Amino acid sequence: MKGKVLIINPGSTSTKIGFYEDGKPMFEINLTHSAEEIAKYDSVMAQGPMRREAIEGFLSENGVALESIDLIMARGGLITPIQAGVYEVTQEMRDALISGKDGVHACNLSALIADDMAKDINRLRQANGDSAVCKAYIADAPTSDEMLPELKLTGHPAFERRAAFHTLNSRAMVRRYARSVGKTNKDVTVIVAHLGGGSSVSVHRQGLVIDVNDALGGDGPFSPERAGSVPAFPLVDMCFSGMYSKAEIKKMLVGKGGAVAHLGTNDFREVSARAEAGDEAAALFLKAFCISVAKYIGSMAAVVSGKVDAIVLTGGIAHNKSIVEQITGRVGFIAPVEVYPGENEIESLAENGYGILAGEFDIKYYHPDRF
Repeated sequence: MKGKVLIINPGSTSTKIGFYEDGKPMFEINLTHSAEEIAKYDSVMAQGPMRREAIEGFLSENGVALESIDLIMARGGLITPIQAGVYEVTQEMRDALISGKDGVHACNLSALIADDMAKDINRLRQANGDSAVCKAYIADAPTSDEMLPELKLTGHPAFERRAAFHTLNSRAMVRRYARSVGKTNKDVTVIVAHLGGGSSVSVHRQGLVIDVNDALGGDGPFSPERAGSVPAFPLVDMCFSGMYSKAEIKKMLVGKGGAVAHLGTNDFREVSARAEAGDEAAALFLKAFCISVAKYIGSMAAVVSGKVDAIVLTGGIAHNKSIVEQITGRVGFIAPVEVYPGENEIESLAENGYGILAGEFDIKYYHPDRF
């Protein structure tokens, strides 16, 4: 694998970057942005120049010349549901990300920063007589939607299910599993449970994610910070009680749900330690969490009539052996369970970048009215 690839992955208070040369990771760093620094900006989108300056400053300090970068991979942002895969950053994509019409998150900055940097790299190259072109791409955006029509339908037309999940890592882990058995992602049916700050359970068949919970919208298993699916009538009563604002209730579902609501922490390592020390509330929460994940894995197995080649557990919580054992004990009868812990987003983006350079992917182009 030849070429130099820069990876950009912004989060709410940090910007992760990675730099690969000829397929080898040269460095991966999490550039943190202090609360004071973030507070200077009245919106997430206004933080773009600051984050770009931090990226370029780090590259310069570590001897990476901008014009040496051949391709930039960016984390996908929140845009109109699109098919999973690799997309070149275009003006239409930029317009959608800037508008925030499908949601505002720091990840929306990723493609914008990458595209701006790629354009500057090309100007530098042209000035030096180099005709090689650097481009910016995203891969497997979190709003990628390949769900079957019958799996979007609910009991009322006002409530259609949507896909919003850990697309990048989930699809990369399916490719990883497929390679381990000498196949491609189009040859296997795999259920992936990504267990991190949010939990998503997706079923992958013939290279497509045909069903998944909305991990950002109050659907699916609960997690360190998210409530997941909750009973509808109590939620309706809360909404009309006059005690909470719309923003406060949404925060209960995403941000202050899960372990935060029950135990006052989003750190599952702390929850596990408390359970091991005899904290009955922590032990009960962990048991319920494992059952919650297992139930959704079982439901995804039903979608494909139980014809599952493997179940993959991934995400940061998959480092916890006790949790993995509890979930495996409940779903192992469905299919063999593989464990690939961690987020793996930088590595996954790098894999996509080198696939582009090698001509292995069909490049897609975003259009707001076409899916």
